[in-house]
Amino acid sequence: MKSFILITWNSFKLALQELRTSKLRTFLSLLGITFGIFCIIGVLATVSSMKLAITSELASLGNHVIFIQKYENSTDNDYPFWKFVKRPEVKYSEMKLLELKVPEIRDIAFMIDATDKVEYGGSVMNGVNYYGVSEKFNLIQTISVGEGRYFQNSEFQNGASLVVIGNFIAEEFFGSPVKALNKIIRLKNSKPAIVIGVIAKQGKSIIDAWDYDHSILLPLNFAKQLMIIEYSEPFIMAKGSDQMTIEALKEEIRGSMRSIRKLQPTQDDNFALNDIGFISNFLEPVFKGLNIGGWAISGLSLIVGMFGVANIMFVTVKERTSQIGLKKSVGAKKINIIAEFLSESIFLCIIGGLIGLLAVLILTKIFSLFLSFKVYIPFDVTVMAIGICTVIGVLSGIIPAIQAANMDPVVAIRTI
Repeated sequence: MKSFILITWNSFKLALQELRTSKLRTFLSLLGITFGIFCIIGVLATVSSMKLAITSELASLGNHVIFIQKYENSTDNDYPFWKFVKRPEVKYSEMKLLELKVPEIRDIAFMIDATDKVEYGGSVMNGVNYYGVSEKFNLIQTISVGEGRYFQNSEFQNGASLVVIGNFIAEEFFGSPVKALNKIIRLKNSKPAIVIGVIAKQGKSIIDAWDYDHSILLPLNFAKQLMIIEYSEPFIMAKGSDQMTIEALKEEIRGSMRSIRKLQPTQDDNFALNDIGFISNFLEPVFKGLNIGGWAISGLSLIVGMFGVANIMFVTVKERTSQIGLKKSVGAKKINIIAEFLSESIFLCIIGGLIGLLAVLILTKIFSLFLSFKVYIPFDVTVMAIGICTVIGVLSGIIPAIQAANMDPVVAIRTI
């Protein structure tokens, strides 16, 4: 054990010495390793960070939730578009019947949405999302109210002229969320509404799911005074119990919806049952392609780097021929010589990899400032990169190490 530690420490010092004495040669040789590790970690870190951010945002759409709508979200559906257009819109009464017919539904809500302007004083903001929601919407969606409060059940039933607004709207109109409370803003058709709450700031989004920062929530009965339901893409959100699979829940809802709409067995569904799974299925091959591209570029760089390190080790063996002869003459075994040069080769590759890792780490800090998600380096990716450097080090140094170990000590000493 002591011998192994001594060999490892000496190899580390020799690797550093190689860097100091032959800076340009070593730097150019390690450049391939550095660039290869940079590409691998960079691509995997970016893809992992993006997947985590998208998964989190998809969860905000509603985990274990079925969206009953007029149109399919699937991109591979061959159903004629004109048949979609002829479908009836979902109705609030259908939501109430589903709530009775499907006991597996834990929470269910009805929603309509539109885009219009909001006014306060002399200021006008266009492109604001209007979300008219029913009572249990906040049980399906995670609505975090930063200031003020959410709607009460009586306010849903009475269609009270109240709104909960997004953080961006509050800051633009009032300077801060707390100053927005109890203010009267004017909605579509100059309809007045009292602000009772401000949604906590959501920040930038990748998929732009709900975009609550630029939205207002209204009780459904109040929203009906502002929007024509048929033109506001109404849909039902049904959340099942955690014990039930999403597919089983779909089948229960499908049977009940067909019964509610009195469809014959030979008739097609005139409604769509969507969930967030189609987005994940669509993005998975994209992420896979990015990973393959990163590995392809990295592989070429690592091969170039491997030959560069091998070249360094061949030169090192030649420069230390006399030292090798002296070590062997005083009893050094072949395995010790091999271990010494392999360790040095591995350390050189790890140094190159650490430079690449440091470059990625710096870029993650910079990119996180400008992207809509935080870029980070997963621990398993770092361990894998060190493992790759170790393997490249072994492959690069094995032939020079064996060559050094097989030297005749007498011949080697004569090179002094």
